[in-house]
Formats: sequence, C-alpha cells, structure tokens
Amino acid sequence: MTDLAITASGLRKAYQDKTVLDGVDLEVRAGSIFALLGPNGAGKTTTVNVLTTLVKPDAGQVRVAGHDLGTEAKAVRAAIGVTGQFAAVDELLTGQENLQLMVDLSRKATHRSVGDLLERFELTEAAKKPASTYSGGMRRKLDLAMTLVGNPRIIFLDEPTTGLDPRSRRTMWTIIRDLVADGVTIFLTTQYLEEADQLADRIAVLDQGRLVAEGTADELKRRIPGTHVRLRFATDDALDAAARVLAGSTKDDDVLRVPSDGGTKSLRSLLDRLDEYALSADEFSVHTPDLDDVFLALTGHATEVSAK
Repeated sequence: MTDLAITASGLRKAYQDKTVLDGVDLEVRAGSIFALLGPNGAGKTTTVNVLTTLVKPDAGQVRVAGHDLGTEAKAVRAAIGVTGQFAAVDELLTGQENLQLMVDLSRKATHRSVGDLLERFELTEAAKKPASTYSGGMRRKLDLAMTLVGNPRIIFLDEPTTGLDPRSRRTMWTIIRDLVADGVTIFLTTQYLEEADQLADRIAVLDQGRLVAEGTADELKRRIPGTHVRLRFATDDALDAAARVLAGSTKDDDVLRVPSDGGTKSLRSLLDRLDEYALSADEFSVHTPDLDDVFLALTGHATEVSAK
C-alpha cells in the first residue's frame, strides 16, 4: 500500500435529478485519522457507501488500499472494515459467540484470537452474557471488535460514539488512537465536532455534495476571523489605559479583548506596546474560533452534523 490509503478524484453521484456528490476529491494518508463533516444531506453517507463498494459512482476515479474501486472491488472489500452508526451485533448471542461467528464467516480471519479481542476491548467479564444485556458503549466496542476479525487496514467508522456517555466516548477515542498506532487508517464521520477536533489528523467539510474546506483542525480554525487575545488587569484604571493604547480593543466586563492572528510576531508586538506604557496584564490568553464557528462559517448551517 502506498502512502495514500484512499484517493478519489471527480467523484460524482446523482439520484434522478438530485446531485448528491458533485466532483469530490479526497486523499487520505495511510495510518491517519480522516474526518468527514457536513450537515444533514451533505453527501457523507453516499461518500462512504461509494468508498466501501456499496454504491457505484456515476463518475470519478477511486483507489482504496491501492486497488481500483471499479475493477478490483473484491480486493477493496478484503482490505476494509465498516462499522455503522448502529452496532451490528446479534443480541441473542453472547459477545464471545458474536466474535466467533465473525471468525467462522471470515475468509481472512485475523491472527488475533477471540479471547485477545475480548480482552483488548475490555469485554472479557461480559463475554458469556447475551449482547442484549450490553450497554450502548459495550455494543459499540463489540461491533468494532467484530470488524477487526478480518484484520482490515482501513476502517470506516460511521458516527462511532453516537449516544454514548462521555466516559464511553473517551474509551472509544482511546481504542481508535490505538488502532492508528498499529498502522490502521481510520475514515471517520461524526456528529461531534469535538470528536473530530480531538482525533482527526485532517478534516474535510462537505456541503451540498462539494468539499468546501479541508485541512487540520488548526488550519481550518485559522481561516475564520475571530482570533483574539484576552487580557485581565489588576485595576480598572490599568484596563482603561490598555484599552486606549491597543487599537481595536474592546472591554468585556473586566477583560480586554484585542483582535490578533495569534501568531508569535503579533503577540510580541502587543506585549511590547503594553510595556511601552508600563502596563502589565495579570492574565493573558489567546482564543481562537472553534470547529463550531468553522462549520457555521463554511456551510451556513448550525452544527447539526450527522452522517447523512
């Protein structure tokens, strides 16, 4: 496999007169986490369905794990694993039986034993209990463990932590990071912008079938105006004096906000300006737009993100 686990160029898909994907280009590095964000109806699920061979595109070139999607679909399927929004476990079977069933059905069963997978996902104690008794977090972990049976090098995770409590969500984050540390590539769709911010090496924002932005979380945040420095002073007199000498600053209760790009040069200039007037801030912090601001600015929608 090359340095790129997934490449797509000119990806198009329409259903009757509705264009769902309109010339999407993607590159996903091997051994990384790539997050695809977008509002409802943006085309995320269609993108995943195309990349996982479930839907044929109308146009475009795609390679997954080094294989051409159009001519080597079987090889693509052998290289990937897919975990959907809802855990695909058999509730009548135990956790151990669910895993064993996947081993029996897989033509490319992993070298890991069922016991190893149960231990890795902290399911050993519940291994012989029916999956119907599992919590949401346990089902998601079992579902991902079942995906690993085929030893995929690329895993598509469709909203892996939807409905999980904060502790279970962070446990899943740890599992995902561990998979990447083992060399697995993760293609992630999520409705939690914090999740993309925490996990993704690169983020792409899809809107109305087109990619409107791509980059690291920090790169996307820097595209949006609103970065500023917050200064807090010991006295109101010092606050008022600083407001007079720092151009564009505004007072917000006892805090002074100063527009800035957050760069080292601009911050040094700001501090030098305060020093010139013998002013010293008690507290100093830089605040940048978060992914919510980025999402709203790029798509014109509130952060109502899901993999639809």
